[in-house]
Amino acid sequence: MLARSIYKNSAILAAFALLSIGLIAVFHFFTKDKIAAEMQAKLARTLNELVPANQYNNDVYHDCLELDSNGLLAQKELTRFYRMYQDETPVASIFTVNAPDGYSGNIELIVGIYADQSLAGVRVINHNETPGLGDKIEKQKSDWILQFEGLSLTKVEAENWRVKKDGGTFDAFTGATITPRAVLKAIANALQYFKNNQQIIFTSSKNCGVNHEST
Repeated sequence: MLARSIYKNSAILAAFALLSIGLIAVFHFFTKDKIAAEMQAKLARTLNELVPANQYNNDVYHDCLELDSNGLLAQKELTRFYRMYQDETPVASIFTVNAPDGYSGNIELIVGIYADQSLAGVRVINHNETPGLGDKIEKQKSDWILQFEGLSLTKVEAENWRVKKDGGTFDAFTGATITPRAVLKAIANALQYFKNNQQIIFTSSKNCGVNHEST
């Protein structure tokens, strides 16, 4: 009797598990297109916020290149670079960078860098930092993230892209040092990667999904 009861309960649990998996699959099927459209709209807003649309005239959403950053941008997958040109002259590139060492884990940033290697801007697109402290990296919560516009490795050397507590140039938040420290490290990595691979980024054929060698 005990064995039969255990078998029955196991069968019920297995049935519930299969039902749950099925419901998740159905939900994903009916919502994936909507989610993709929302992500595309968010990307479009961010692109034009960092680099105004009147500064380029190519179809930036279809002019992208994927590169392997060899861990410098902390990407598990290839990094997608969107390129802006004005009459085939390089203007800027926008790409995502991950800061894996935030206080509450990964912080995802989108970074825009002009062809002169200066920052068009940085925005946080995903994080789990502490509300009221670490979330001040969001533009909606403070203007801290705006201070990087126009800066470069020429204006602020790589070793100075740190909080003042670590001997760097930038202020942290009161009661929160880990979050800005992680963001600054990620921005410095993005600037360095762009500097090392700028020619590849702007001259390689657009074809997302194809791997290209980089330094």
